[in-house]
Amino acid sequence: MNNPAADRENRLVIVTGASSGVGLWATKALLDLGCKVVMAVRDTTRAQIAAAALGLSAKNLIPLTLELSDLNSVREFVKSFRNLNLPLDALVINAAIYKPLLKQPEWSAQGYEFTMATNHLGHFLLTRLLLEDLMNSDKPDRRVITLGTVTANSSELGGKIPIPAPADLGNLAGFEQGFKDPIAMANGKMFKPGKAYKDSKLCNMIISLELHRRFHSSTGITFSSLYPGCVADSPLFRHSFPAFQRIFPWFQKNVTGGYVSQELAGNRVAQVVDSNEFKASGVHWSWGNRQKKNQQQFQQQLSSKITDLETAEKVWDLSSKLVGLN
Repeated sequence: MNNPAADRENRLVIVTGASSGVGLWATKALLDLGCKVVMAVRDTTRAQIAAAALGLSAKNLIPLTLELSDLNSVREFVKSFRNLNLPLDALVINAAIYKPLLKQPEWSAQGYEFTMATNHLGHFLLTRLLLEDLMNSDKPDRRVITLGTVTANSSELGGKIPIPAPADLGNLAGFEQGFKDPIAMANGKMFKPGKAYKDSKLCNMIISLELHRRFHSSTGITFSSLYPGCVADSPLFRHSFPAFQRIFPWFQKNVTGGYVSQELAGNRVAQVVDSNEFKASGVHWSWGNRQKKNQQQFQQQLSSKITDLETAEKVWDLSSKLVGLN
């Protein structure tokens, strides 16, 4: 007879961006659940220092170097992981870069706009390559979990905010034109750094659903996304104005009620990775009055920009071309 508890014991999870913020707290929560965690990070020394500062035991932690903006680094990370000869049971798409004050676009090692390269293209390649490893795991419950954002979902109020512009990929002209200098936006239009972040997260949420459509029925892997609430004091905002970094947490705590702590957000990520309550595939998880610790999760409605099948196929095909996959 199968033992569900034994099936969940010592699950191995890769978490991108695990050296700070939600990724670090999710790592802690996963360790507390008995998982082993590969910390996929730019700087493994920094990751070890951050883990030690949080009191995490190094026993079940494996820091590995990953620079998501560099597709060669993504491939090297996968090689390094496979050299460990460990099964992969879950992948957490967490890391992100947000630079709203940029005047001009930055470019990745392969020449793509840096925000899209880091947040979307690097994760897209990583997921595609690691699907084989997930399928080879003998655990019955394998998952790919993507952190989305309310600002990419126009079915929610936060996704309708017009500053600098709502998330919108347009006709994907930027992707079709190769996404290299001077093309810095998905729609091929003028560079807007805040919108570049929203667009990249929109791509992540589109791909989560497309992975579900393409692979869930044949592999049994769960593909889902979540928005744990606004972590307004997250290191994600470190490139914003100092005044914004002070005021935004207060505003989210006292005005919108959307604020959650890094710890609570990390706990929610770990739940979506590990709990049987979150085993549904092809859904986006959210929490109502998000700062309340005992608030129950629900499946959030997603906008047509995320669910449109034609757009999803186009994002998949063009992204595959940009990262060098068929």
